[in-house]
Amino acid sequence: MPQIKTTLDAEQEAFEKEVVEIKAWWDSSDKQRQLKRPYPAERIAALRSSVKQKYASSDMALKLWNQMIEHEKNGTCDLTFGCTDPLQAGVMAKYQQTVYVSGALCGYSEVSQPGMDHADYPWDTVPSVVNKIFRSQQWQDQRQRQFRFLYPKEEREGLDNWDFLTPIVADGDMGFGGLTHTMKMTRAFVEAGVAMFHLDDLAIGAKKFTTGEGRTVIPTSEYLSRLTAARTQIDVMGAETILLCRCDTDHSSYITSIVDSRDHTWVLGATKPVEALTTVLNRALANGEDIAATQKAWLESAELKTFDDAVASIASAASEELKAYQTAVAEGTTSTSCPSISERRALAKKHLPESISSELFFDWDLPRTPEGSYRWAPDVKAVISRALLVASLGEATWARMDYPIPSDIEAFHLAIRAVHPTRKFGFGYTGGYDWLKAGWTPEQVKNFPWDAAKKYGMVWHVQPIWALQGQRRGTEEFSRLWQRGGIAAYMDKVQGPELGLTYPDLDIRDYRALDSDVKDAGYARFKFSGAYLADALLETATMGIYGAERGLKMGDGVVKGPKANRYG
Repeated sequence: MPQIKTTLDAEQEAFEKEVVEIKAWWDSSDKQRQLKRPYPAERIAALRSSVKQKYASSDMALKLWNQMIEHEKNGTCDLTFGCTDPLQAGVMAKYQQTVYVSGALCGYSEVSQPGMDHADYPWDTVPSVVNKIFRSQQWQDQRQRQFRFLYPKEEREGLDNWDFLTPIVADGDMGFGGLTHTMKMTRAFVEAGVAMFHLDDLAIGAKKFTTGEGRTVIPTSEYLSRLTAARTQIDVMGAETILLCRCDTDHSSYITSIVDSRDHTWVLGATKPVEALTTVLNRALANGEDIAATQKAWLESAELKTFDDAVASIASAASEELKAYQTAVAEGTTSTSCPSISERRALAKKHLPESISSELFFDWDLPRTPEGSYRWAPDVKAVISRALLVASLGEATWARMDYPIPSDIEAFHLAIRAVHPTRKFGFGYTGGYDWLKAGWTPEQVKNFPWDAAKKYGMVWHVQPIWALQGQRRGTEEFSRLWQRGGIAAYMDKVQGPELGLTYPDLDIRDYRALDSDVKDAGYARFKFSGAYLADALLETATMGIYGAERGLKMGDGVVKGPKANRYG
């Protein structure tokens, strides 16, 4: 292959020019300036291809960013829901400002082997659905534009003019594998036209469709690496794509590793010298015993506690010494670090009487799961700590709270805003949480989205799995309607409203058009089919022959056709 013919000076000059451009981009807007990269512009310039590209993802991201700013300013929010179907996305454009592509929904409807929300589908599944929906949005935009210009300016008033290019927010789950997988998925999202996607701190291969119990997260350091990988790929592509940092730590039960001391505060250990849980479970399994009952009995005998709680339980009589220990731990805790377990052991030995410290037993290996995960009990402070550490890698934050406790919601969002005053937040709703049973009043539930927008900056709210409940119910209702009422019921409840027609007493002979204007009635009939666009494309390609065959008149409205064609 031919070598690139350039001088070293020219090569270096081009490289340095790109570095300057990258630095200028990073300082060009509030959106960019809030991001703090752990790598220099030179690294990104060296990783880029020599072929420059512009991505629609950037346009959609900036559009979404401006919407979020406007919501923040007005104390309002966008309420959207999960969608994998282009037809649904087209309808949503009338009411929602964003379309959410849920990984859970994709795992049900977009793969050859449907399943629960275990993120066990191929890594490019969600980007592929984003691509499908974005292409459909472009088609809807094209279809509408072409139809509108069939009419002169003075006749377009009143015709549909929706913004079908609704920014797409997508579920990146946990990045699907190592960091290179995360970067490939990020690239696919950007190329597909996504406006924003989120990455969480769940463990790869351990996701369970569950609320609370069973959720496994990764160490803080791994979470930082995952988000850094995504940010790196976005920067390499020169895109404005928004990264939503989603933290699933709230009410999680396990953590894969205790390598990061910033997680040690919440790791649980056995405070009694018992056999390892895995040993007990393996013996029970070999003997055919009840595994669940065996585990429950073991947990009770082990008396699991965090290290600090273990210290407090043996030092209750030495209140001053205990207070000294707790003060020392607090003084050693910063926004970026905290005392490790070994350091806490040393502090306990230093501040507690030897007769008490010698009684301390804490072993976090004994309760480990058969998969090797550690048990932990994170509180809202753990969620805050993680969210603050990763905030500079993304433009928005989402703390997944399957149990939305008012005090936790307030504590989390106010703590983040104390450090990042203009932070934009997302909030997600599960399909199984009973708000009223959990103690919320009907008034609180009714006002929550808008109250949260005003108080905390929750500018984006999502019900991810509407299709599993709402669409299913809608399909069930129509199934019953069609089976019982036949075509008459269909005409009355579906066809009539869609075409702008009504059928008194379901007598076809006496139907009335709600709008006598043939133009609008015809548009209502074809507005989602794209029939006019298809006709126009074929008519143009055949120089009028297709239109003549169908009895269409070429050149109506503003978009004029040729007066003659190649056949005559």
